[in-house]
Amino acid sequence: MAGRGTGPDFVEALARGLDVLAGFGAAHRTMSLSEVAEASGLARPTARRLLLTLVELGYVRSGPAGFALTPKVLDLGMAYIGSLGLWDVARPHLEALVARTGESSSMAQLDGSDIVYVARVAVPKIIALRVEIGTRFPAVQTSQGKVLLAALSRRYSPSPAGRDCRPASAAPPISWARS
Repeated sequence: MAGRGTGPDFVEALARGLDVLAGFGAAHRTMSLSEVAEASGLARPTARRLLLTLVELGYVRSGPAGFALTPKVLDLGMAYIGSLGLWDVARPHLEALVARTGESSSMAQLDGSDIVYVARVAVPKIIALRVEIGTRFPAVQTSQGKVLLAALSRRYSPSPAGRDCRPASAAPPISWARS
């Protein structure tokens, strides 16, 4: 996945390290060096150096079964959540709603064509949807996503494929970054 930066200040090594982290997930909890290299689109020696750096920093651990993320990676996502201040504001309201309804309650925000859960108060259930802070779903396929999309200005609409949010004029995809 190298070669995507266009600016003079783009740091390819950082992008590659993030590619390594992003390669892990529910389907790839533990991976061999070869699997990490393939998932991140990197040569094995590059993937190895990045993995060993991430091990030294505490974001990845190495074991007999391969490499796996450590809970320290949560610090990266929680830094974002903390910077928003949403949890402090939303928590009492979510907890009150859960107490009144007996159902789980969540808050999400748009990130391109996806929603990302940024706060959640869950109730124990025998069968429940596993949603945690940081979970992503296509916005057009969830009730929260549909509400968020409906609140957008009419000049923006999701693409038919649900891949990105595009102005109705079909200009290139836009980013829903917080300003």
